[in-house]
Amino acid sequence: MPRAPPPFARVPLAGRPGAISLYAADALAAMPARVGRHRASVVVTSPPYNLGVAYGRYRDRRPRPEYLAWIGGLRDAVDVVLADRGSFFLNVGGPPRDPWLPFDVARTVGERFVLQNVIHWVKSIAIDRAAAGRSAGLARDLAVGHYKPLVSDRYVHGAHEYVFQFSRRGDVPIDRLAIGVPYQDPSNVARWRRAARPLRCRGNTWFLPYPTIRERARDRPHPATFPPELPLWCVRLHGVGRTRLVVDPFVGIGASAVAAARLRLPFAGFDLDPEYLTVAAARVRAELARPAPA
Repeated sequence: MPRAPPPFARVPLAGRPGAISLYAADALAAMPARVGRHRASVVVTSPPYNLGVAYGRYRDRRPRPEYLAWIGGLRDAVDVVLADRGSFFLNVGGPPRDPWLPFDVARTVGERFVLQNVIHWVKSIAIDRAAAGRSAGLARDLAVGHYKPLVSDRYVHGAHEYVFQFSRRGDVPIDRLAIGVPYQDPSNVARWRRAARPLRCRGNTWFLPYPTIRERARDRPHPATFPPELPLWCVRLHGVGRTRLVVDPFVGIGASAVAAARLRLPFAGFDLDPEYLTVAAARVRAELARPAPA
């Protein structure tokens, strides 16, 4: 096994054991050595989608077989570090012209893991007032979230991405109500015998828009990110109390590291680009400077 690289940045979790550790290294080679065997409770990540995105130190355009072989290398590295009852949350999207890309990636990972849940990360949505019903209190039709115009006479606007939850055998218990939503009709709490709390399962559609930014170079200096709430919800769904270590092989500017910091959980993140990691470390320190959520 290769020698583990030293951390690029290590931010202790004040008052708790562990730290947020960031490594300037190729995760496929360094992650098994740095994390160790079967120590990661949750692996949550979004790999490059092979769309030609201009990353700082990664070539995001390969022949499809080569790219899927690289995804196979990611799968094998996760297989080393993931705990027996761990969850591997893999966020993948694709352009309208290539709708098979997320499924090809999932099938490659599925050669070793079981696909336990498929979650749809909804980034923008339009809700007709009439469809929402009177109880929603809408004064007009509603269109919310991140919208990137698409000029096409063949495709509709892509408003969502996938989050695939893999586990070793498909039998990992999850905490559905940790990200639950209130019943719209309170009488349902009494109607459903198993409803011990006034919450129901959110289901497999998660509406999480990007936060508004004023200057991309300052607020989002990375060409492909997700909001911290996405990995946060993944960890909560897995179960915070059962999470000993969160790992992200492609941490970028640190959304998943911020999520782990918010939950005060130990974390290991990897990226090839030290400039991204510098931003990630600053975001983690800012998050840890805030009071821990109740």
